[in-house]
Amino acid sequence: MTQPATPAGSSGPAGGPSSAPRYDERLWPNFWVWLIAAGTAAAVVVMLAPISMAAGIIGAIVAAILLAVLLIASTPRILVTDTMLQVGRAQIERRYVGRVEAFTGEAATEQRGPKLNGTAYMCMRGWIDPVVTIEITDETDLTPYWIASTRRPQQLLAALDRPAQRED
Repeated sequence: MTQPATPAGSSGPAGGPSSAPRYDERLWPNFWVWLIAAGTAAAVVVMLAPISMAAGIIGAIVAAILLAVLLIASTPRILVTDTMLQVGRAQIERRYVGRVEAFTGEAATEQRGPKLNGTAYMCMRGWIDPVVTIEITDETDLTPYWIASTRRPQQLLAALDRPAQRED
């Protein structure tokens, strides 16, 4: 069953002895996203310069810090352990993971668009082209599959193709 992620260092599925990561990825923003954030912060100088150049500079610094914090805080993580899969805020026991497929290029665009099921759990970033679909086999979960952006789809596939270990 899908659950909110357990914070690192706490007890629960993410903190057990068999929780050595098989795969771990952060979906960090690309360079151009940081450039847009820097340009937005610089625009604050232009907006506030008529009032005061000092106010413009201070406002730009505050905007740059705020945008950097927001970009870092909103960066999702994909984590695969022996017993658990975490994608962004959601996590599920690996025994409920079914077929996993990777898509790139036009196929990835189709999965994110016309072929997307509206009830799927989505963790996609526009600056990352490849996506992976992960079938959910838990009968009590209404989510048919998860779709997630990843920069390393083949490594994620390999980590999920290994058999899951049961929690005792």
